[in-house]
Amino acid sequence: MEQSTFSLVDDTVMTQGPDPRPGLGGDRGKAGVFVLGCPRSGTTLLYHMLLSAGGFAVYRAESNVFNLLAPRFGGLRSRSSREKCLQAWARSKLFQVSGLETEEISSQILNQCHNPGDCLCAFMAAVTRKQRMQRWADCTPDHLLYIRQIKREIPDALIIHIIRDGRDVALSYAQQGWSHPLPWDRDQPLAAAALYWSWIVAEGRKHGRELGGDYLEVRYESLLADPRSLLKQVSEFIHQELDYVRIQQVGIGSVSAPNTSFASDFSEEFNPAGRWKRMMTPAQLRTLESLIGDRLRELGYPLSETISTRGIRARSMQTLYNNLFRAKLWLKSNTPLGRFADVGPMELSE
Repeated sequence: MEQSTFSLVDDTVMTQGPDPRPGLGGDRGKAGVFVLGCPRSGTTLLYHMLLSAGGFAVYRAESNVFNLLAPRFGGLRSRSSREKCLQAWARSKLFQVSGLETEEISSQILNQCHNPGDCLCAFMAAVTRKQRMQRWADCTPDHLLYIRQIKREIPDALIIHIIRDGRDVALSYAQQGWSHPLPWDRDQPLAAAALYWSWIVAEGRKHGRELGGDYLEVRYESLLADPRSLLKQVSEFIHQELDYVRIQQVGIGSVSAPNTSFASDFSEEFNPAGRWKRMMTPAQLRTLESLIGDRLRELGYPLSETISTRGIRARSMQTLYNNLFRAKLWLKSNTPLGRFADVGPMELSE
């Protein structure tokens, strides 16, 4: 079967031929699928659609293996680090919702795994076997920053990057209380969240495109407007049928109950796309578009007004926050202190 990759930039679908690389770990229709993206971009909805379609092990949590567990427990490359991780992991919701007992996975984690990818595969394979399913998927949004490591340690991994309008993402971040601007920008939670969206999306796209046919980019707005067409693209990418009627009937999680940040969504017709048009003030919108307008245009999202130049404050904020996000990611990945460092505005917790 021909292997394809799709890009939805400017509503254009681009297809490339069969991937000539050998040794990708076997049947593409059984490979692990990673649904990634900036938090609040629709990762949970798409992930729950995959689970509702059948064939996937149902794991209703973010694994947080690459972004949280590995940094906090010495990279999981030594037996002692895996022992410490397993002790904490077994007490957490991340493990408890799997339905596994520690004894079912401890020997393999401790004796046969050598890196975070091995640990995640062993864990998810055990969940898949217990449920008698065919494959597994992971939905940890911040794993978008670890695409290179994921692909190095899990060579047959398939990466789906879902992108949403950064103005809506910023609103949702701020509503959740996840946006933590620097002290002198306390009145700019939307701006800090928008800058994080712009940075992480750019990082994900840059590293994702290195993967060729194992990387698929989709839009949250397309998933809402025409789910059948988008699911058809995902079906071809992962080599598994995703029947929309079945998905609606099964309705796991956010398929039937929206994962929304706004209480008003439960009292009116649910319409999360373009919420920024209704909820942002003109001043807030001007600030955001001066900061992330280039990224919005790059992704094909029209701006509310023409912005010819960015002011000095916008340019300095953009430079400062991008450098801050990069520094925190480096600290997190390369130093013992990194286990205490958040990468973006959202605080990480177990």
